[in-house]
Amino acid sequence: MLTQAQIDQYHADGFLPGMPILGAEETARYRAECLRCCGPVVTDGVHRQPSNRVKPFLLFPWAAELVRHERILDAVEALIGTDILVFHTTVWLKEAGAGNFVPWHQDATYFGLQPHEHVTAWIALTPSNLENGCVQVLPGSHRAGQRAHRDERDQRAMLSRGQTLAESLDEAAAVDLLLAPGDVTFHHTLMVHRSAPNRSRETRVGIGISYIPARVRHVTETRLSATLVRGEDRYGHFDPEPSPREEGGSDEIAAHADSLVRFHRASESIPEMARAH
Repeated sequence: MLTQAQIDQYHADGFLPGMPILGAEETARYRAECLRCCGPVVTDGVHRQPSNRVKPFLLFPWAAELVRHERILDAVEALIGTDILVFHTTVWLKEAGAGNFVPWHQDATYFGLQPHEHVTAWIALTPSNLENGCVQVLPGSHRAGQRAHRDERDQRAMLSRGQTLAESLDEAAAVDLLLAPGDVTFHHTLMVHRSAPNRSRETRVGIGISYIPARVRHVTETRLSATLVRGEDRYGHFDPEPSPREEGGSDEIAAHADSLVRFHRASESIPEMARAH
């Protein structure tokens, strides 16, 4: 579990800096499996994120194991309570020199979750630094609530709709989350954050896991699915997702496709946030 000082810091600043959670051997194993399964681009031709990099825990046993990692869940439990669901997961794979970036945004913008209690665990499987485009956060920005965003047409933007904060920011206040392989950082769903392109000669690999307490609900008309990873779901706001029994199985592919179709339908039904405010 986290210390009370760390919990207080998270609530005050909206994030916790990286802490070593994965050991060297397991980090190397997860990195190798991630590059093998999620390195190749598998896309539906419509959405920006390759489909095998979105919710991979429904396709690959190694990813299902990672989202249930006991030490990660211990930290998440200290922040949001004992009954924990995985709502979403994205592999953030930046090839060297590709120019892809993540603009200033809040995770909550098109998730449609209430209340805003979702926490992202961002796991570094390679070094994450200024040269290869580490995550940057604006401390305390989560306390201002949901802000207006616009949909960005730049295809280099790695978010599903290119969601970009519509207002100007004091970027001088940004903090760089410098991580070693195996480090994990945690940030609030309303934390304003971004990451720059990878200008190094090596691929940068990270995985962002969206955890929510079971009491959180989704507010659009589309019923979504989620995975219970600790405790009990006494609310039933989401359809339960199956754990993968084999890699590439027909049941696994079908469950993954069903979950992504629902997620994209729900996300795209939320109007552009610049018009919603």
